[in-house]
Amino acid sequence: MPIVSISLNDEILKQIDKLQSTMGFSGRSDAIRAGIRSFVSEEKQKQDLSGEVNAILLVVHNDEYDNEVNGIKHSYEDLITMHLHNKIDGEKCMELFILKGESEKVTEITKNFQINKKMDTIKLVAL
Repeated sequence: MPIVSISLNDEILKQIDKLQSTMGFSGRSDAIRAGIRSFVSEEKQKQDLSGEVNAILLVVHNDEYDNEVNGIKHSYEDLITMHLHNKIDGEKCMELFILKGESEKVTEITKNFQINKKMDTIKLVAL
């Protein structure tokens, strides 16, 4: 198996170690491979979307980045049928978007959140 080097900050490394322990992975590499497999699978699901879709988009971020979320949100108002904002864990916010529209636009809004490094978690579930 080829070896690939990556740089991880201390917080991510702690989270990987915790996952390794709680989920029973034999090492960090196994935990990271599982995460990559999950990511690849999710991306394939998004690529396979076509036509009009209903979807749920979950975004978690620090509350100081509300303006970033609003900037993206306003570009897709025609796609968003409902938006819930909830404060969680002190400084964190959870945004839940219910989407209905063309798959290309659903993919586009998701990518806009994903490429924004200020977002902690982005999860799309297409129905």
